Amino acid sequence: MLNILAGLDQPSEGTVIVDNIEITGPSLDRAVIFQSHALLPWRTVMGNVAYAVASKWRRWSSAQVRAQAQKFIDLVGLAGAEHKRPSELSGGMKQRVGIARALSIEPKMMLMDEPFSALDALTRGTLQDEVRRICLTTGQTTFMISHDVDEAIYLADRIVLMTNGPGAVVAEIVENPLPKERARIDLHRHPLYYPLRNHILDFLVTRSRTFVGVTPNYDPRNVVVIRPRSEPVAVTPPIANAS
Repeated sequence: MLNILAGLDQPSEGTVIVDNIEITGPSLDRAVIFQSHALLPWRTVMGNVAYAVASKWRRWSSAQVRAQAQKFIDLVGLAGAEHKRPSELSGGMKQRVGIARALSIEPKMMLMDEPFSALDALTRGTLQDEVRRICLTTGQTTFMISHDVDEAIYLADRIVLMTNGPGAVVAEIVENPLPKERARIDLHRHPLYYPLRNHILDFLVTRSRTFVGVTPNYDPRNVVVIRPRSEPVAVTPPIANAS
């Protein structure tokens, strides 16, 4: 799905529309952050980010390109590391460069393919905080693949649950009921945290298995809403027809 949104793969049927324009191939309107940092090893931090900027705005002067690159290098907290090459950076710093590079071209959509999966827990948490801060600051639309339930709850406004592969399809879309301004340290204290987490885990452990060999009768208007503990959990009518 992410590859189709990026224009790297073609859908087997139908079309994908972003901002009223059909996706027919790769575009600088969409930036991808990969699982690995995917940096050019012979370029510095500045060089990697500036390369993306110069690709987007080909008529800009060197000073304009560097200023745009520096803005996003500063945004991800890498000021002072501009002249270091990837071999001189930690794994977390490399991913920060990837994030800066993606943001520097000011895409309409940022596509993230499990960008923190290879990082240690501390670095992963730090970068999750960084991405959340950046998205809130810039209003950046982001589509992220994740297999981590807590990561999805912390970062997402909407959580799209997929059926098991092969041939995975959308089964449910869950609206995240937690406040937009949320802190990691207080997340588990919110009265809606555990109902939301339990609903997602129940899908992954139990309900997703019911879709094996069955195509869900999915309606995009059906969105799962999680309510406070004092109220029943409101779930949309069954979206799979097993008959």
